[in-house]
Amino acid sequence: MTPPQRKRRQPRPEHQPPLLPPTPPVPEKGGEDGDNKNPERLYVISGADGARAELDLVTLIVARADPPPSVTPEQAALLRLCLAPLSVAELSAYLNLPFSAMTALITELITAELVQARAPIVRQALPDRSLLEAVMHGLQKL
Repeated sequence: MTPPQRKRRQPRPEHQPPLLPPTPPVPEKGGEDGDNKNPERLYVISGADGARAELDLVTLIVARADPPPSVTPEQAALLRLCLAPLSVAELSAYLNLPFSAMTALITELITAELVQARAPIVRQALPDRSLLEAVMHGLQKL
């Protein structure tokens, strides 16, 4: 088997213009513009009052109504996602917002009665005895 043959590049004559225009330098991360995230945005989302509902990562959120025109874009996105019950952790992942900002958004929507917070469904530690007996009798009849 022969190795692939490479074509050598010939230097471009000086009188020939470059093929692509030079690109502007990309700013390094860590400065004021940093990684293009605005930390003030989370403060605007979370509000200044600090009142928060008692929410857990597994608390289920369900929308009660369609988003009215007066809500913020984040709240409208949250209401559209919550047509079916979703946990706070799932909403946080879908909207790419931290848990603290999610609790602030959900608190505002709860006070406006646009969403309902439900405790997660907890399964019983042991199944019901009558159910087990019914299954056992059904299996014996087979």
